Amino acid sequence: MKNIENLEYIPLEDVRVYQELKLRELLNYVATRSPFYKRMFQTTGINPLEITCLESLQKLPVTTKEDLQHFNNDFLCVGHELIIDYVTTSGTLGDPVTFALTEADLKRLARNEALSFMTAGCNSHDIIQLMTTIDRRFMAGLAYFLGSRELGSAIVRVGNGIPELQWDTIHRVFPTTCIVVPSFLLKLIDYARENDIDYHNCSLRRAICIGEPLRNPDYSLNTLGQKIADLWPELSLHSTYASTEMQTSFTECSYFAGGHHQPELIIVEFLDEYNQPVREGEAGEVTITTLGVEGMPLLRFKTGDICYFTTQKCACGRTTTRLSPVIGRKGQMIKFKGTTLYPGALYDVLDNISGLTNYIVEVYTNSIGTDEIHVRVGSENHTDEFKKHIKDAFRSKIRVAPEVSFEDPSQISLIQNPVTSRKLVKFIDHRLRGGDYLH
Repeated sequence: MKNIENLEYIPLEDVRVYQELKLRELLNYVATRSPFYKRMFQTTGINPLEITCLESLQKLPVTTKEDLQHFNNDFLCVGHELIIDYVTTSGTLGDPVTFALTEADLKRLARNEALSFMTAGCNSHDIIQLMTTIDRRFMAGLAYFLGSRELGSAIVRVGNGIPELQWDTIHRVFPTTCIVVPSFLLKLIDYARENDIDYHNCSLRRAICIGEPLRNPDYSLNTLGQKIADLWPELSLHSTYASTEMQTSFTECSYFAGGHHQPELIIVEFLDEYNQPVREGEAGEVTITTLGVEGMPLLRFKTGDICYFTTQKCACGRTTTRLSPVIGRKGQMIKFKGTTLYPGALYDVLDNISGLTNYIVEVYTNSIGTDEIHVRVGSENHTDEFKKHIKDAFRSKIRVAPEVSFEDPSQISLIQNPVTSRKLVKFIDHRLRGGDYLH
């Protein structure tokens, strides 16, 4: 394995010295190269030289998703001749944003993912099976491939879906690790059972899981995570959290107590709705400043993701900040019958109901201007008794019950897997600007 040193184990005061040096370099870079940030410094009258420490970052305004959508090209800091790769965000809460990466950015992306793999326990002897797409302008798929090369491990790019092809690859190549949306593991298990495949004794021993949470804020397994763990106890489940904007990931180690911060690549803050820092143990919006990004660096970008954080040293020896699973997206908060919810709380109930094949959660504004929830359930059982069972499950877990209707599972599957989407769609929000935003 390559000798890949990182800052995750050094004292926090040394991390601070490093980050403040890189922050000053970044401020000088964007103040001279980024049309968006040059304009921001001019209009606010803030001198970049005044930002000398991590705390003084709070003098700067935050960057929002709307800024990226409205002024996308103004974030580019290099000429087009230096761009090597173009990707887009998934557009979960609005129009996708294009990001341009240079050769240096791709090397940084490779380093990020190599560090992420190492956090999950991978090394150069692993064979990694990629069960997510590497095309469709998807940054993560490329990051996994580049990170595997940087680590010195092997990778087999199968892509998403097709359980038969996944199992054929497992039997041919003997991968030790897979990168996967966790709910797809249940489909692999179902296929194995239907085809007499002894999945308990296959080569896979580790899953790096993206796109869906496996754990609750206290790091215990949620319903989906527990179901997978019960059915496939030999498989170690590691959550990883990242976004196109941050070009960095937070991944769980073998102690499964939060995603580890990579301080050489990113500065992270946790802010309330007034852009003030929250205390440890309070939920805050993950807000990032990228370090080492050449093409489109960001200052104080609010991701929309709500998390808890801890600065306590992890049992693995890493000293840096850890993030809880994402509680929800700020723009997807639902206020329903006096209760504040995020879609994940609804998924957790639905994932624990047997006889339910799939589902879509829809939110809309009713005639009196408040939120309503409609759950479209894919099931062969359309009885009133089953509907009552579903509603009772909601009441017992979240105290309120949404409207429930039944549809053919194949019809729900078509909605969940639109041709243009890279993610499984389980949430449709009809409240935002009159349009439908999918997640």
